Order: sequence, then structure tokens, then C-alpha cells
Amino acid sequence: MISTRGRYALRMMLDLAQNQGDGYVALRDIAARQEISKKYLEQIIPLLNRVGLLQTTRGVQGGYRLTKAPADYTAGEILRAIEGSV
Repeated sequence: MISTRGRYALRMMLDLAQNQGDGYVALRDIAARQEISKKYLEQIIPLLNRVGLLQTTRGVQGGYRLTKAPADYTAGEILRAIEGSV
């Protein structure tokens, strides 16, 4: 069984994969498209960033993007970053 945080992390990473051509993606845009609280996503970001799954940048054009090609990610990799040992 996958926790809510794990499901939201998967949805966020999928959204980033679908919108990666736009450069860095703002968290508010992900939250709006996925209908997930921005505050909840803010709790997930550091966990994914710590293991190197995301790149971040600050400022007006800031946001988040994947560090590698979407095909190189696995659901297990994302869930382990969020949940710990699966």
C-alpha cells in the first residue's frame, strides 16, 4: 500500500516529466494541475531533492525540473526517496 505522500510524489514527478519542455516548472503550476496542496508538495520537494531526483532554481523563472530523462526514473526509486525502504 502506498501512502498519500508517495502517491503525490509520483503525480508530481509525472507532471514534471510531461512539462519538462517548458524548462523549470513552478510549484504552484504543478499544484494547480494535480489539484494537490502547494504546502503538501513543499514537504515532498526536499526529500526528492536530497537524493538528486530534482533540480531547483530560485527567482522569477525558478522552479523544478527532472535531473535525468523521464524514462530513466522508476516508481520504486521515487517511492524509496519518499517512504524509505519499500
